[in-house]
Amino acid sequence: MLAETICSAVSAAGLGIAAITAFRRRFLTAARIAAYALIPLGLVLTGAVAWAADTAFDPMAWVGFGLLGAAWLLFLLSRAVERRRLRRATPETPGEGGRPAAGPAASRRAVPPAPEGGRRGPAAGSGDQDDFSDIEAILKKHGI
Repeated sequence: MLAETICSAVSAAGLGIAAITAFRRRFLTAARIAAYALIPLGLVLTGAVAWAADTAFDPMAWVGFGLLGAAWLLFLLSRAVERRRLRRATPETPGEGGRPAAGPAASRRAVPPAPEGGRRGPAAGSGDQDDFSDIEAILKKHGI
């Protein structure tokens, strides 16, 4: 009964503020204030306030909320354990599409075999230097 009275008073005060705002020719703001002011009164008339008050002071309702929380925690815990078991069971982490992820050897660029003379250019003999020759060619192309 007290909650309904408070909600009605808040709605009446909000509608009064909306009327004053409309008198000052701020109609859009007045319409928004009126909309917010009607919410508590609508909640009272639909019975939502009485339901919330009954639920808030009912010990059985709190036991129900506690059980729902426990069920939610058990669900999350079981999902975490399941994911951990799946990670331990698979030795490789899957890539896109469920295929195994490519290792470092597969990500390297295929290098063509060296010509007959055994030299491949200015950086012959070092595998890492071959990669830099491509970068040097790109930089020279752009004038850097």
